[in-house]
Formats: sequence, structure tokens, C-alpha cells
Amino acid sequence: MKKLIGLLAICAFVLSACSSNAGNNAGTGTNAGGTGNAGESTGKITVWAWDPNFNIKAMNLAKEAYAAKDSSLTVDIIENAQNDIVQKLNTGMSSGTTKGLPNIVLIEDYRAQSFLQAYPDMFYDLSGTIKPSDFADYKLGTTAVDGKQYGLPFDSGVAGLYVRTDYLKQAGYTIDDLQDITWDQYIEIGKKVKAATGKDWISLDPNDLGIIRMMIQSAGSWYLDADGKTPNIANNAAMKEAFEDYKKLMDANIVKIHSDWSQLVANYNKGDVASVPTGNWFTPSITAEASQSGKWAIAPMPKLANTPNSVHATNLGGSSWYVLNVPGKEKAAQFLKDTLGSDVNLYQKLVTDVGAIGTYKPATSGEAYTAANEFFGGQKIVSDFAKWTTEIPSVNYGLHTYAIEDILVVEIQNYLNGQKLDDVLKQAQSQADAQVK
Repeated sequence: MKKLIGLLAICAFVLSACSSNAGNNAGTGTNAGGTGNAGESTGKITVWAWDPNFNIKAMNLAKEAYAAKDSSLTVDIIENAQNDIVQKLNTGMSSGTTKGLPNIVLIEDYRAQSFLQAYPDMFYDLSGTIKPSDFADYKLGTTAVDGKQYGLPFDSGVAGLYVRTDYLKQAGYTIDDLQDITWDQYIEIGKKVKAATGKDWISLDPNDLGIIRMMIQSAGSWYLDADGKTPNIANNAAMKEAFEDYKKLMDANIVKIHSDWSQLVANYNKGDVASVPTGNWFTPSITAEASQSGKWAIAPMPKLANTPNSVHATNLGGSSWYVLNVPGKEKAAQFLKDTLGSDVNLYQKLVTDVGAIGTYKPATSGEAYTAANEFFGGQKIVSDFAKWTTEIPSVNYGLHTYAIEDILVVEIQNYLNGQKLDDVLKQAQSQADAQVK
């Protein structure tokens, strides 16, 4: 990792020195997605994204909306797996050439800063194109560097607590009892639901610490300090409490273990598990089981009991759109401005046709955002998610989220197996310090 960081720093220096030529390196070859080079004419732009049923579908809706305003622009949307996009961007950018790169690319928020800081001259400044204050505050720290706005914030990973109301009722609760609870209370309710129904309360993958991410971000904390570079583990009060709550969940015998996505979804669709605290993008997986219509509701997220800054709002996932510094960048920026940067009607279609809740504030009063959802008992779930989006604490995901999480996955098992929590966190801190510096 030290060698990698060093290499990235060298690359960034070289790119800075050559920035005046960055736009001239975009030859006439074929790009990695299988079409002509991005920006070979300003009448065509190329977009890279993953997930045909979500991000690709959303961008196609943006393409249709823009065509009504400017039919002369060809928008070529190319599907790539997220890992392939990461690899192709690193390969292209580290070589110091823009050949083969797209005009617009989707980057996960957890990874964005590693690209923006390693390759500062490869991204087009959107500060004068979009109005950052029109987007959810928590997304801005992820998509900007040194006061310059490089990303157009896209979907919200705002989380909620999905709950089977019929199982709650059997245990003597209603959804109103979950509106203002801590994780400790969440666990106690889970014990009573399992005693009354025999159903587990939550499904977890021991190798996925998404629940830890949600817990600590609710308190405005992250694996890294505010600089996005320095590991913040051993003395992180929110992290310590999150680990404690995770262990309480496991010790309470209310967790059903899964090892992959299909098992996770099946646990809920088969009715084996009663609640899931997760990002709003899980809604289509819940509603896929039509027989459960009317049996679900969504409450605000539980908060940490002993960390003063913790709130009932947090995030899991999310991504944003970036314009690369290649020929055609102005047209690409205009395309984003006129669609995802300003089109309120487009955001209504994203909700109804894709299930994507954007982070564009002016769209939240639209019809799709305020509609009742019969599957969730008539609850206006999109409106609730939009409200919680505005309450998510902003954190700097920084450069090393995944590297540190690989360390924490091991250490949290050590904690579950009997090691003292302070020792586990110190071990994780030491490993992180050694790995990311």
C-alpha cells in the first residue's frame, strides 16, 4: 500500500506538470467500452456506469430528457462492472493519457476522493456549472476538493429501518414504537419479536460491515479523521460503541447469517427475518415479494445511545457523476446541468421508473416524492427518505475506506471471540497506520 500511495503521488505530480496537454492526449483509438474515443467530436459524449436496472436506466432517462432539448447530441451509455470502471480509470489516469476514457463516469462515493486527490487534473470542475447548495449537504464533502465541485451528486444512500409490522404486532409493538429508538432498544425489541414469532430480527454478513458504517456516520464519524487520510479507530467513541452494539446483536441470538446478496434477499422474501436497517435502494428487493404487501413499514434509523452527536439518519452507499477532462467536457457538463443538475421532472421519473431517490433538493416536493406507497401500508416512504437525507451527518470518506474495513472485518471477529475491545481497536489502529501511510 505504501508503494501504491507513492506511485499515485508521482502520477499526480506528472499529471499536474502535463495538465496543459491533458486534452490533447485523446487520440482516435477505441475506448475500453467498445466505442470510439470519448470526445472525438463535441456532437457525441460517452458515459460509463454499472447496474442496468438502476444507474444505466437512470442515465437513459436523462438521455431521453435531454434529447427533447438538444437532439443533436449523441449520448453513448456503456455498461461496465463497477470494479472494471475502477480498474480502467486507474490504468488510464496513471498512464497520463485520456485516450479511451469516457466524458462522464459514475464513481461510488466511498471511492471518489481517492480518484480526485490522486488524479486532480483528470476531472473537470463543475463549480460554475451546477449549484452545489441544491444538493444534500452530506454529498458535497465527498464530491469536492479544495472548494471545487467535481461531482454531480446522484443517488441517496439514505438508510431506514424496514420492519415487518405483523411480526411487531405479535410482540406487542407498533411502528410508532420505533420512531425514536437507540440500538440498545432495537436489540431489546428484537429479542421480544423473536420470542413471540420465532423469527430472527436481522440478517448480517460477518464480512460486510455496512451496519458499522451506518452506526458511525450517524454520529458524524468515520474510519478516518476529517482530513480523509489519518486512521481514526482506537480513540473513536462512535466506533467503540458500534462494535459494542454489534456484539450485543450477535450475543442476543437474533441474527440470521447470510454470505451473499441472494441469501440476504431470500431471508426477507421468505419471511424468515423481521427487520433490516439498510439503504433505501433495498426497497425493490422487499417489494419483490408481492404477498407481503401491507406488512412492511419503514422507521427512522436507531441511533447510538452513548454518543451525543448520533442522530436518526445515516447513509449506506451512493454514487455521483463526474466529467473527465477530455475533449467534449463542456458539452458533457451542459448535459449534466440540464438533466440531473436541474430537471425536477426527471427526478420524479427516477423515483417512479427506477426507484432512485436523488439528492437534488428542489425535486423533493414533487408528486413522486409525496406519493403514498400501498406496499408499505400507505406510508409516504420517499418523502420520509428525502427528509432523512437532509439530516445525514457529513463525513469525509477519504482515501482508505475499503483498506481499513478489510482490517476491521478481522478485528471485529477477534472481539466476538473474546479479545478486549480496547485491544482490538488498538490493533486495528496500528495496522491501519502502517498500511495507509
